[in-house]
Amino acid sequence: MTNASSAPAGTPVLVPLAYRVVARRHETADVTTLRLSPVADAVAPGRPGQFNMLSAFGVGEAAISLSAAPDATGEVQHTIRDVGPVSHALCTSAPGDLVGVRGPFGTDWGVDDLGYGDTVVVAGGIGLAPLAGAIDVLAERRRYGGGRVFVAVGARNPDQVMLRAELGRWLAAGVRVRVTVDAAPAGFTGGVGLVTQLLPGLGFDPARTTALVCGPEVMIRFSVRALVDLGVPPGAVRVSLERNMQCGTALCGHCQLGPLLLCRDGPVVTWNDELATLLTENER
Repeated sequence: MTNASSAPAGTPVLVPLAYRVVARRHETADVTTLRLSPVADAVAPGRPGQFNMLSAFGVGEAAISLSAAPDATGEVQHTIRDVGPVSHALCTSAPGDLVGVRGPFGTDWGVDDLGYGDTVVVAGGIGLAPLAGAIDVLAERRRYGGGRVFVAVGARNPDQVMLRAELGRWLAAGVRVRVTVDAAPAGFTGGVGLVTQLLPGLGFDPARTTALVCGPEVMIRFSVRALVDLGVPPGAVRVSLERNMQCGTALCGHCQLGPLLLCRDGPVVTWNDELATLLTENER
């Protein structure tokens, strides 16, 4: 059995390790955040943007992104939408229950490469979860003189805004956070509109900006277009893409997008013309 204690640093675990649910938080009606602690051996800590394969024992396995920066305890955090048998079993697990964890897999946001320029984070729906760990790191760096951080979050309606505790913590750390919803009930005093409408008013310097974008693919395409129209170089935009990741080792091919196997070459990739074409063709 390969585990983090015997494998080289960064080597993904290929057999699930037992983790115990130590905390569960309901974000929305169909989204739950789980805090997991290793029972014995722990997977490698992972980096913001990477994902683990989570097992609901007796049900199956699913790829779920890390939704917090790694910490020294070995605990990991995942925010999960209840959309099928595996995610339902995970979302309904209670503190004390066991789940399997193997990973980490894939590419990350590369926050360690970001200097003192501006960072713009654009999230749609549950796309905020894979970005949360990166914002954690950037917000902490901001406390000690790091570059400016801007976060634009879009959700379908006010009840679908998630990670509210994190949003408040980032605001307190000096991150400029703006939230908008597609539709809202009468009396709602927050922003209403597309997340792209937030970008012109954020106040970042496009020429010295790195952008991190995650959400539905159509939202990604329009957000990248808006960022580029504002002057952000396309090569400074990183996006996270989701496919049916079943193995995490680039062997099964289920996560293929053109020449990319996203469990290995993604989920975080740098924007370019070829990627724009692939995503446009995928929506036809």
